Amino acid sequence: MRVTVTKSWPLLVRPSTEQSTPATTANYIKVSSFDKPLAFSAFSSFHVFDRAIHEPAETIKRALSRALDHFRLIAGRVVVGDDDDGDLCIACTGEGVEFVAATANCALEDVKLFYPPFVALLGDLAVEYPEASCRVTDPLLLMQVTEFSCGAFVLGVTWNHVVADGTGMALLLRAVGELARGMDQPSIPPDTCADQLLPDLPPLAAAIEQTMVGQLKPKDYAYLDITVPMNTIDRIKAELGDELGAPCTVFEAVTAVLWQCRSRAIMPDDDPDNPAPLVFAADARRTVGAAEGYYSNCITTQVIAPPPTIREVAEGDIKDLVRLIRSSKEQIAATFAGEGEESVPLPCVDTLFGYNALFVTSWRNLGFEATDFGGGTPARVMCHVGPESLPMCVACLPCRDKGGANVLSRFLKEEHGGAFLAELAKFR
Repeated sequence: MRVTVTKSWPLLVRPSTEQSTPATTANYIKVSSFDKPLAFSAFSSFHVFDRAIHEPAETIKRALSRALDHFRLIAGRVVVGDDDDGDLCIACTGEGVEFVAATANCALEDVKLFYPPFVALLGDLAVEYPEASCRVTDPLLLMQVTEFSCGAFVLGVTWNHVVADGTGMALLLRAVGELARGMDQPSIPPDTCADQLLPDLPPLAAAIEQTMVGQLKPKDYAYLDITVPMNTIDRIKAELGDELGAPCTVFEAVTAVLWQCRSRAIMPDDDPDNPAPLVFAADARRTVGAAEGYYSNCITTQVIAPPPTIREVAEGDIKDLVRLIRSSKEQIAATFAGEGEESVPLPCVDTLFGYNALFVTSWRNLGFEATDFGGGTPARVMCHVGPESLPMCVACLPCRDKGGANVLSRFLKEEHGGAFLAELAKFR
């Protein structure tokens, strides 16, 4: 069956209690050092709801308008300063966000939610920016609600990363859901960079993010939708016990498994002693003291340094890899204090973005799993993993009934996919 998605004409959803404000008189909010490296890069998330609600598109659109009263930055526009530094601001113009209502000519079960045909459909389930990156004049948020014939629906959200990270977008969607369900205001009051003074993003993290966003060319890596079984995660956590001083986390166990299985699959016979860097994104809200409702960017990028060799990762004890990941996480506070980066040798840029390296970002506990517009939380949350410019994966995506941690990746050449899956199967 050919799936057809029919979209309405896009419209602007504005805050419900204010009119558009000319940019000349709008309140200008200077973005933080966390926002700048990600400015004008677009990102999409997909939230699959398998339980029907009444008129999902209209319900979400009305609640979104009310939510924008509280998330005023998201209804604004980016402004580039005229000074030499080209400082970025967000003008709180209230111009609104773009919204599209759509319908699919089939039931959700017809597109097989956990199989490749559904992944191929993702491009039709969100609004995309006209160009590869966001323009100054573009809305900061694009939203599409696609209703299937069975009443299930998919919410596609695309945004300019300058205005929010994943946690921030989850806060917005939580608020939209609460307002859709009849609450008077969001349960978590939103905060922005205008309300809090954050420390500067560490230079290494800023440099990595800028390189990832603007300077790397896409490569043709294979797409994999995999699950690290919960029994594997539990076994690693049990083996470590209290050795780390605090229980091993799901993220640490999953990342260690992915790192080792991938290294075994790609380890060259001729030079297995090259470094195999692990780079991962980390929420810095606790470290920098940001409020619970902070929705602007507050993520940093951490590198395990010095990096082990690919042989050490492939042949080492999985518990040792978990210890390396935990140790790197514990160094985050020191990097914000200006310590640590110069005392530990870091890999060169070519190594950091080469095929031996692995970049991991986790969506565990961002808050997407709690979004509820009246019919319950999502059956699955996904991202659009296109041809990536470096080996990367999004781990621990919310996914009901998977029995483990769902991972979407493009971090392997086609010829290494089978070997990786075989190594992953050994952990079961």
